[in-house]
Amino acid sequence: MGNLYRETAEPAPPTPALTGEVRADVAIVGAGITGLSTALHLAEAGAHVVLVEAHDVGWGASGRNGGQVNPGLKHDPEEVERSFGADLGGRMNRLAGAAPQLVFDLISRHAIRCEARQGGTLRAAIGAAQAARLESTARQLLARGAPVTLLDRAGVAESTGTTSYGCALLDRRGGDLNPLGYTRGLARAALAAGALLHGETRVMRLEPFAAREHGGAARWRLTSARGSVLAAHVVIATNGYTDELWPALRRTIVPLFGAIAASAPLPQSVARTVMPGGSVLYETGAVTVYYRLDAQRRLLIGGRGPQREVSGVASLAHLLDYARRLWPVLTGVEWTHVWGGRLAMTRDHFPHVHEPAPGVLICLGYNGRGVALATALGAELARRITTPDARIDMPVSALRPIPLHALWPLAVKAAIARGRAIDWWSGRDRA
Repeated sequence: MGNLYRETAEPAPPTPALTGEVRADVAIVGAGITGLSTALHLAEAGAHVVLVEAHDVGWGASGRNGGQVNPGLKHDPEEVERSFGADLGGRMNRLAGAAPQLVFDLISRHAIRCEARQGGTLRAAIGAAQAARLESTARQLLARGAPVTLLDRAGVAESTGTTSYGCALLDRRGGDLNPLGYTRGLARAALAAGALLHGETRVMRLEPFAAREHGGAARWRLTSARGSVLAAHVVIATNGYTDELWPALRRTIVPLFGAIAASAPLPQSVARTVMPGGSVLYETGAVTVYYRLDAQRRLLIGGRGPQREVSGVASLAHLLDYARRLWPVLTGVEWTHVWGGRLAMTRDHFPHVHEPAPGVLICLGYNGRGVALATALGAELARRITTPDARIDMPVSALRPIPLHALWPLAVKAAIARGRAIDWWSGRDRA
């Protein structure tokens, strides 16, 4: 009844707990997509990398998400360029737009078995206001050479099997995969490139120390229960499960809970009427719902659940009711798996890269676009470390704790309630 991916993904590689003291060029905290992409790209560049993880590979959102490989940032390209300027904003847009292709190229190059399919991403509009915004988004993406098509109601119905949407934007760069299988595949690739990976190794302290043999330059010691890592560089890649390892970092994000339900494999006759176009879909309403058919013809539908871990079908009744409204043919279908976890939302809805001290890089806050963006930003972090003068394609910002952060659970509940009301006024209540 739990995480479906743990039943269908390739086995995880061995990642024994760290014991004793080891040295590295780079120490990475977190074995999700960000940390593993960084480790892989650094190891391929010749760096000695040691990655430590409190649990096991893909334990967090990287192994629990909806499996969508979506291009782009949350904001439209013009807004990105207004916010960060034509140069940096343009580079951010290109990085995010090309991120899915990097994912699929890595899968091909490293023979990662994760049910990967580049069938495109559909953004479906909720209501007239969202439809108008989607038309504007389409114009902006087409002006920048993106392979997108704006589908009308008939086109969306043909692709999805539901007549619920007035329009949708098909972006052919997107696709889907088994995210836990992908994350474990990145781990195997990083190990093959020479990185060392240690699971069940929670870092309890991160502190600088002076190493005489390195000219007195500031270096870092990461201490766990049974060992330590000494490194010139540290990457913190803990996203929604960020703790107090670095002061104030936890208060720069809101750890939202997402939840997903998976059906039993659908009969061919039913599957032909549910997402027959082979794309994945996410809605542009105030409270996002997303779904796809996996390689076993299971429907996976996700969205905001209760702000806690979920354990039973009853906790996601609103999503299952919504699925049946989209496709009445699902009435009577069995829902076999329900799971969830924490992802990280930032106040500005951009990913955040921080460099709070010499030799320390932090990256987190993908706002629901983690599979592609975390992969791409892992490569950017590696480039920042191996080529210090290189311009990376995301701003490096100061830590800015969110005021009244302790109240985030109440704020999230209020925001979800408001979002559902907005979507209801737009023409369809989801709860």
